Amino acid sequence: MERFYLITGTADLLERLVPLGVKLVQLRAKDLPPEALRAEAIRARDCCAAHGAMLVLNDYWELALELGIDFVHLGQEDMDTADFNALRRAGVRFGLSTHDDTELDGALSHDPAYVALGPVYPTLLKKMKWGPQGLDRVTAWKARTGKTPLVAIGGLTPERLPGVFAAGADSAAVVTDIQQAADPEARTREWLAATVHP
Repeated sequence: MERFYLITGTADLLERLVPLGVKLVQLRAKDLPPEALRAEAIRARDCCAAHGAMLVLNDYWELALELGIDFVHLGQEDMDTADFNALRRAGVRFGLSTHDDTELDGALSHDPAYVALGPVYPTLLKKMKWGPQGLDRVTAWKARTGKTPLVAIGGLTPERLPGVFAAGADSAAVVTDIQQAADPEARTREWLAATVHP
């Protein structure tokens, strides 16, 4: 599992950042009409294919099957409606979001490619009913996930990475720190340097 997990809201930003050396990226496109979403996913798929990066499509598992995208990320609400058997038959891997013990148990029962825990730190991206999980929770989660990779997300910065990895996370996912950066390309290079040479 790549230690740096970029999450972008648009294919435009993905196309700018993946060529810098990003190897794992999620397209988290929200509130788009179906045709616009499809166009974004196709652009992201083709960019990742050209640069040897793994694309993860957030939420839209049926679209992933249609477009030949072989990795999806599902939140808790998406897990209720996802056809896990169809994903497995198509060879599509999936990562799952978790926030508490019950959600973790449910996620692990599906044998996911990874489990995400968040928010580790306070996050500006979206209002969450869960408070910051903290590094102790990362360590506890890793003890329970075992060989299943653990992705930390929420409020992460390059400066916080040593603590996150020391606590047991296998990968660090970033959204806001890059999307809101004055220079997303420069910030991505900082992330790449911090995760390749932790």
